[in-house]
Amino acid sequence: MTKARDWRFYALSWFWQGVDLLFPPQCAGCGRQGVRWCQDCQHKVLPVPQPFCPLCGLPVSAPGRCLKCQAQPPAFDALRSWAVFAAPLRQALHSLKYRRNLGLGESLARQMAPFVSGLEWKADVFLPVPLSASRLRERGYNQVGLVARPLALLLGWRYLPQALTRIRETRSQVGLTPTERRANVRDAFRARTSLVQGRRVVLVDDVATTGATLDAAAQALRRAGAIEVRAVTLARALPQHGFQQA
Repeated sequence: MTKARDWRFYALSWFWQGVDLLFPPQCAGCGRQGVRWCQDCQHKVLPVPQPFCPLCGLPVSAPGRCLKCQAQPPAFDALRSWAVFAAPLRQALHSLKYRRNLGLGESLARQMAPFVSGLEWKADVFLPVPLSASRLRERGYNQVGLVARPLALLLGWRYLPQALTRIRETRSQVGLTPTERRANVRDAFRARTSLVQGRRVVLVDDVATTGATLDAAAQALRRAGAIEVRAVTLARALPQHGFQQA
């Protein structure tokens, strides 16, 4: 990472530390006073169990591609998730998304950065999965961008959120079946050829469930000429934590 990127990350970090001095936070995982993301909650984050499918990252019983990826490979080259979508990370992501805990993104990015760095991916473009225009106006921010931007600064990757847009409204994916999820996000994205053509792209999202949203976004990036599309999420929803794959 470059020195310029170093100081921009630390400037962001110092800004949120100043905010926390004025308005003392609570831990997004357990509610402990005085910190956004406490050490105890950090230590309770569960890594995704191995082995997992080399394409979609879903845990499998034996090494190799899962049955779904064998039958219908996704448009992305690989999907990896930092942790399991379970307490306390589940509570933290809900706080980030629904409770305007804007400074939490920097805290999560700081802890997630060694995992992403360890993937040893090359990225020419790093970007978050975008919200629709109406949802962005309603919420006021893209919660994924709050993690993706400081993560890009830490890793020295070029952050270009404008390279991908959501061009139509979609329903929330929560509660939909895998088939409904794929139909819901089909052709929902458009990528800018001038920013991604001939480049390696890394997408970031908050939670991977079926991978349908990331697959649809990757398809748009492929159509625009991206030569490689990889995806990383903070969390992965697994059957033992309430999500059924099929």
